[in-house]
Amino acid sequence: MRSGSGGLRLEGVTVHRAGVPVVRDVGFAAPRGEVTVLLGPNGAGKTTLLEAVSGVLPVASGTVWLEDVDVTALLPEERVGHGLAHVEQGRTVFAELTVEENLRVATAGPVEEVYHLFPELERRRRLPAGRLSGGEQQMLVIGRALLMEPTMLMVDEISLGLAPVVVRRLVPVVRVLARRGVGVLMVEQFATIALRVADRAVVLDRGEVVYEGEPAGLERRVDLLHGAYLGRHGGAASSREGTP
Repeated sequence: MRSGSGGLRLEGVTVHRAGVPVVRDVGFAAPRGEVTVLLGPNGAGKTTLLEAVSGVLPVASGTVWLEDVDVTALLPEERVGHGLAHVEQGRTVFAELTVEENLRVATAGPVEEVYHLFPELERRRRLPAGRLSGGEQQMLVIGRALLMEPTMLMVDEISLGLAPVVVRRLVPVVRVLARRGVGVLMVEQFATIALRVADRAVVLDRGEVVYEGEPAGLERRVDLLHGAYLGRHGGAASSREGTP
């Protein structure tokens, strides 16, 4: 993995879908070597924000910084060259290719690092990826992203459609990656599990940041944690770290 400082930084980012603002004036940092968990109810704009960071969607206003480089106007493949990897929802694997062939799509180099991280995959290296379980497919997708040697890894719903026991196996892996110097920005529905491995938490509601700070601070704010799933009605006040 690459090493150094930096990470992802958003400043005043607004993103539209069909001409309607879905993300509004969002700003926060996801540093290298840390796990940042992005929470929020359905429709809060979490996936839209990640797609804007990766370049799938254009940014209407604001700036996306990656490793202190302004990548706001860059194409998705150019952002990959600056160290960004995006694991989207859906666990997209090449079903007819073997596990090893799926990994070789991402690199011509050694793939043993992925097998060390996910021994389950090594035992199935010659099996078609379409025959893997959902959890194993998620491991494969994450492993493929890691072979791109990212400095910043974004994961959208690592737990989607998986049993809690599988989620408890997968989520701690992001802590391992952070210790290796990778920045991780993770959208996750299992907040209690995600907050245990997080260095910082961000909550989006109706496209706006309503909390940014330490996970422990969010766990103490039952109203905000509840709102991270159900949303708030009537305009709850925003809460930044150090703000009651």
